[in-house]
Amino acid sequence: MSRMNVDLNSVRTMDTAQVEQGIRRILEQSLGVEPDEATPGDYWEALSLLVREINLDRIRNTRREEKDGSVRRVYYLSLEFLVGRLLGNNLHNLGIYHQAEKATASFGVNLSDVLEYETDPALGNGGLGRLAACFLDSLTTLNVPAFGYGINYRFGLFKQGFVGGKQVESPDAWREDSFPWGIEKPKRKQVVRLYGQVREVDGKAYWDDTQEVLGVPWDLPVTGYNTERVNTLRLWEGRATEGFDLNSFDAGRYQDSRFREILAENISQVLYPNDSHPEGKELRLIQQYFFVACSLADLIARYKREHEGWEQFTSKVVIQLNDTHPAIAVPELLRILMDEEDFVFTKALEICRSVFCYTNHTLLPEALETWSQGLIARVLPRHMQLIYKINYHFLHNEVEKHWPGDHQMKNRLSIIEEPNNPAEPQMVRMAYLSVIGSHKVNGVAALHSSLVKQKLFPEFDELWPDKIVNVTNGVTPRRWLANCNPELAELIDSTLKSDWQSDLARLGELKVWADDPEFQKKFARIKRDNKVALASVIDELCGVKVNPDAIFDVQIKRLHEYKRQQLNLLHIMAVYRRLLEDPDLDVPHRVFIFAAKAAPGYLVAKNIIYAINRLADRVNNDRRIRDKLKVIFLPNYRVSLAEKIIPAADVSEQISTAGFEASGTGNMKLALNGALTIGTMDGANVEIAEEVGEENIFIFGKTVEEVSDLRQRGYNPRDIYQHNEELKAVIDWLASGDLSPDEPDAFRPLVESLLDSDYFLTLADYQSYSDAHDRIVKAWKAPSYWWRMAIINTASMGKFSSDRSIVDYCKTIWNIGL
Repeated sequence: MSRMNVDLNSVRTMDTAQVEQGIRRILEQSLGVEPDEATPGDYWEALSLLVREINLDRIRNTRREEKDGSVRRVYYLSLEFLVGRLLGNNLHNLGIYHQAEKATASFGVNLSDVLEYETDPALGNGGLGRLAACFLDSLTTLNVPAFGYGINYRFGLFKQGFVGGKQVESPDAWREDSFPWGIEKPKRKQVVRLYGQVREVDGKAYWDDTQEVLGVPWDLPVTGYNTERVNTLRLWEGRATEGFDLNSFDAGRYQDSRFREILAENISQVLYPNDSHPEGKELRLIQQYFFVACSLADLIARYKREHEGWEQFTSKVVIQLNDTHPAIAVPELLRILMDEEDFVFTKALEICRSVFCYTNHTLLPEALETWSQGLIARVLPRHMQLIYKINYHFLHNEVEKHWPGDHQMKNRLSIIEEPNNPAEPQMVRMAYLSVIGSHKVNGVAALHSSLVKQKLFPEFDELWPDKIVNVTNGVTPRRWLANCNPELAELIDSTLKSDWQSDLARLGELKVWADDPEFQKKFARIKRDNKVALASVIDELCGVKVNPDAIFDVQIKRLHEYKRQQLNLLHIMAVYRRLLEDPDLDVPHRVFIFAAKAAPGYLVAKNIIYAINRLADRVNNDRRIRDKLKVIFLPNYRVSLAEKIIPAADVSEQISTAGFEASGTGNMKLALNGALTIGTMDGANVEIAEEVGEENIFIFGKTVEEVSDLRQRGYNPRDIYQHNEELKAVIDWLASGDLSPDEPDAFRPLVESLLDSDYFLTLADYQSYSDAHDRIVKAWKAPSYWWRMAIINTASMGKFSSDRSIVDYCKTIWNIGL
């Protein structure tokens, strides 16, 4: 059977018969399976390959148009791209979802079953990676020429399970069976050099005696909504340059025969190798340099295919560094320009500063990467030389000019951090390298950007007052409402009759319906349908039956003390105690739902997971409280699981210590789907509160200023513990060993962290948090009031579209017209 006759540039005109024809052709000719023998997995692969085929033709057209138009292109460098399942999103973006639904039905197969077969690509972990994926979607939707660059991890972070309530990690072999989206491009492979030494001849540096590995690219097509453009996510995989050593094998040294291959493959095996030992630190640095070196070589080769000379490079190339992971790109581009293209240092640095931009995602000191000078000098000796050269130029020209003779200022702003103890190594501050090497630096929420200026980089802001700007994060409404909550999307479509998916601000028109009883009834019914669906997932994964008429209170995010799952835990324990004291207490049924992974070496975070799970075992099996309270910890949090949780949430827990969450995007997704936020004035919560109105959000806790003031005055968590009777009882219960009789001291580390330091002010905010939950209960008891608030939240999320974020980047940072 020949390839279907359809204009792939007008794929939205494809009818059901053409989709059906394409599925049949691929089943029979590519997979060798007859339709009546095919499994849902076969149909998933066939439909995925059909969509890939459409996208490949569109990519070729996109590249031709870009070359003919001599475009300015954005290159987005990120160690994570949490793309989620791709088939459903692509079908929606291409406008053929309903055709595919009917086509699979003609074979006697339900499309929803087909979509469930897909595995989440383990290419990221948290908000940083999901933001990158949303941005690629929006870049394509807005017709901005773009490439994403990352790593094609074999196992990603890890697959999470629970044994006796404790987190256990296992490899996430997500692409072992089949992954039809990735297209290997061996002709575009790059050679990456490591180690070696640097010699100078007549003032020119030569990096010699290096070890080499190959970076082989895999391309994932990135579709946009209602556009013919298809951008590309290019992911690099480590391979050995020589591979199999036949001489070692013939000599019986079988392990030695694959040594180079194993060494190269380690680079792209896992996301964030454990760096608690020297080998892990070295692998992390190599991993970061590997994907940066491959990406820069690739984008420069593309530029040279399209342009003569370097004159247009800064007008055609934008490189966005997503956090500090790609910071080594600055000296790498400098090396290429100086050592391979013969630019003088000052001109090379000028070019770097013209093309690089840096997004800061955190104020946490431990998350601002530093590498020891000795490690960089050993793995990347030429780059260490160039970092010293950048630093010298910066301190002795720019800093000296602004603060003449101020050596303390030079120490504060130096890329090289001098240790307090002479026995300790010098450290290279990658955030400083990123700021100095870029022309713009942005925070990701108004509050965060302000704190970046005031707390993190105040001297840089004084030196370059226009460099640090704000671009508030956003989420794509296509995946996070249209795709994951189709009932609500249909209600909005029928109510507004406008294309809100490409202009989320149109949701504001829903506000006039917020008090309409019939609209509230429809909105509430959709929420309950989603809760029934999630209840089924909970039963399947956790073996616990929950009431869909209960309040579904959701905290889904990376497990970290600053995100304060422990605060949620203490409050649930208090609610449980209240019910034990009075089972007739007039409170609504509540289901507290958690999903989160803790880093394997983060013991306190893993202890919090264990405590929540042990509490859940107790609560969920206690008949005395008459099912008024349930606690659920869903394992292996990922995008596809979030897509089931978010539409079902009534309450969104955004309870980080004020001043620690850069932005958050989960808060946006949950509010977009009609969940009411309980949160601190932190990150994007501040802007969400402004948009929805303070009467439609449950704000609690200390502000950034109050947190700072408390620390200055001196904070003693034991004072609060001693004076809050309920809180003291809960903490004493946690410390008693009652929840873990087989390990009586299991939760001592968590209790000690709360009572001895409580750096994240969990106890300081406890009572305010508890009071906010009382307000939630009161609001729930007035349904018309509750659903009005929920509708207002959905209607007020127009600002938080990733499309708006990308427009801001184009105007404020990238100098790209739309």
